[in-house]
Amino acid sequence: MSIHDPTVAETAAAGGSSPDAPHGGLSRTLKARHLTMISIGGIIGAGLFVGSSTAIIAAGPASFLSYLITGVLILVMMRMLGEMATSLPNVRSFTEFARAGLGDGAGFVVGWLYWYFWVLVVPVEAIAGAKILHHWLPFTPLEIGVGLMSIMTGVNLMSARSYAEFEFWFASIKVAAILVFIATAASYAFGWTSPAGETFGNLVAHGGFAPHGWIAVLATVPTVFFAMTGAEITTIAAAESSEPGKAVARMSVTVIWRILFFYVMSIFFIVSVASWTQVRSGESPFTLALDSMGIPLAGSLMSMIILTAVLSCLNSAFYVSSRVLFVLAERGDAPQRLVRLNRRRVPTGSVLIGALAGFLGIVAATETPQAVFDFLVSSSGALIVFVYMVIALAQIALRRRRERAGEPRPVIQMWLFPWLSYAALGAMAGVLIAMAFTRGMQRDFYTSCLTLAVAIAAYWLIHGRRRRAEERRPVG
Repeated sequence: MSIHDPTVAETAAAGGSSPDAPHGGLSRTLKARHLTMISIGGIIGAGLFVGSSTAIIAAGPASFLSYLITGVLILVMMRMLGEMATSLPNVRSFTEFARAGLGDGAGFVVGWLYWYFWVLVVPVEAIAGAKILHHWLPFTPLEIGVGLMSIMTGVNLMSARSYAEFEFWFASIKVAAILVFIATAASYAFGWTSPAGETFGNLVAHGGFAPHGWIAVLATVPTVFFAMTGAEITTIAAAESSEPGKAVARMSVTVIWRILFFYVMSIFFIVSVASWTQVRSGESPFTLALDSMGIPLAGSLMSMIILTAVLSCLNSAFYVSSRVLFVLAERGDAPQRLVRLNRRRVPTGSVLIGALAGFLGIVAATETPQAVFDFLVSSSGALIVFVYMVIALAQIALRRRRERAGEPRPVIQMWLFPWLSYAALGAMAGVLIAMAFTRGMQRDFYTSCLTLAVAIAAYWLIHGRRRRAEERRPVG
């Protein structure tokens, strides 16, 4: 079947649904509580519980400032999305703001890059979950990984409500664990439960507050940036709520403040109750902090929480990749068969493609040399920064267009426009420059640039074929 169907594309652009979609399109069953936890769950994952070790080692006690800086950047990005969501309430995926502001080429490239980013998260999280469960179950990581993929495929094929309920409870467990941790660590740091009194001396006792200098605090931002991305999936899930535009506007800022609190306060109290010099790369600093406070079974508790975080991210990656592919198909940028929905209004073909990617990734990572799989993961390393930069450019273009047309300002407006929008673009460009010159990130940067080039080339190839086909089409 042709990758482009003008009828379907025009219907989608008008805010309608594919004629192949039973019941008129995706479901509208998600509630506000689902969207809140989907937003939080998309960001709070293994990147916080385990990946934060890398940031703490790189920046020392001042690492919580790296999280604060990154959180402010994500907050600004979500404010841009909030403005665009209230201006264009019929746009049902944040990737489509690129199309609205910068044209079909931007929509095509951003959509496919974002899909590629999340479809690779599926096998990565499945493998991580399998490795954790391997310590408790008498099965191989491959068998466990296939089992996890089968369960998540079933969940995402059932309905959007099924996905949302799973994510609600997964995210609730993570949030509860973080709140308990912050309360416990705060009590210890202030000396209320510590036998030796307050422990804030750890912030300066081992080489100073910023032992590697303030440049290290800034250089850590790219590492933290990737751990904190994911809040934008609210715009995708909101398409299956009763009022998508209002849902995105409401979530765009309020949820980020909560996430900022969770991240910054967690890292702050970790480096307050334990010496940052004891943190080991790849090991959870949360476990170290709990051990330092004398909490029994700290390792087992954190393993269970990390498993929950991994399964939550796997669930979200499955959902997001399928819905982004569905939107691409609606716009004529993917095969039209992917627009078809089952009786539960789930894009079955898109879900199954995500499942296939997951199964293949697990096999590649556990049964064959990992060179190809590692290259694929590296090729997505900087993509989210590329995507965010295009979305920021789209916000600027849409706001300028609105001003030229003399239209009233949107209900939610970008702060200090246009200077803060430009500052966000500059900050993300800085993240890319830091990646290009940081030894451990150079491979991710350059292979991601290759992925971007492939996506752009694919657009020009397909766009050229469409144009030639239209030129050959008889007039009248």
